[in-house]
Amino acid sequence: MKFDLHTHHFRCGHADGNISDYIEAGIAAGLSVIGISDHTPYFGSKEDQAHPRIAMAKSAFAGYVEEVLSLKQKFAGKIDVLLGIESDYFPEHVEIYRDILSQYPFDYVIGSVHSVKNVSIFNKNRWKGLSPKQQIADKEAYYGLIRDSARSGMFQILGHIDAMKGNYPAFSDIPATAAIDETLQVIADHNVAIEINTSGKTKLSGGWYPADSILERALYYGVEVTFGSDAHIPSRVGDEWDDVAARLREIGFDHWVYFKNKQKVSVPL
Repeated sequence: MKFDLHTHHFRCGHADGNISDYIEAGIAAGLSVIGISDHTPYFGSKEDQAHPRIAMAKSAFAGYVEEVLSLKQKFAGKIDVLLGIESDYFPEHVEIYRDILSQYPFDYVIGSVHSVKNVSIFNKNRWKGLSPKQQIADKEAYYGLIRDSARSGMFQILGHIDAMKGNYPAFSDIPATAAIDETLQVIADHNVAIEINTSGKTKLSGGWYPADSILERALYYGVEVTFGSDAHIPSRVGDEWDDVAARLREIGFDHWVYFKNKQKVSVPL
């Protein structure tokens, strides 16, 4: 059975289409399960929509949940629609996010780190002028945040755990093996899954998140894996699902997982 747990839509301000467009694309792609997981509002600000091109407004949040739950009923029998959300991990706001997210019946929450030291991970200019030592420090800070997100207990899935390479492919060559191994051990210890996210093809790095070398280490540490296209246009729903499944089998995985009612469901590869 095929599933895709990472999809967006117009509310976040940088994706196209309605939720139903993504669901219908999932049916066309042969999915049995689709998770809708748009970006949370930025709850760290008093403003209704502090970042209009990044995340939905607070005033749109309840409507988002209601719409997904309504579409779940509408498409029942055709595809299982799951209520998800992608939440940034901000250490300084973690309890605000925890409280708000706990008030809604999410099937799963994806925790993603999109900012390190108050600069977007996709801002390639952040690397200009940094010494090798400073580059290592930024990479280790990134993985420190991912470890903390795993320990938080807020997330079933961690999103794109090497996406800092997205607009700076040389990120992968910055030495930080110990930090990555420690991160994978923490993720395994806290029973959180990581996604294979196929949206890397939309960035300079190409490929998937995370790299095969990280997936090999994830298998070693016993980390569960799931699938997310991170679709921001409906045509990308389920993108490269078969290729990812084949590669996981080559690496040595025999199953992957999705989440319903925050309970893990294992799917053979």
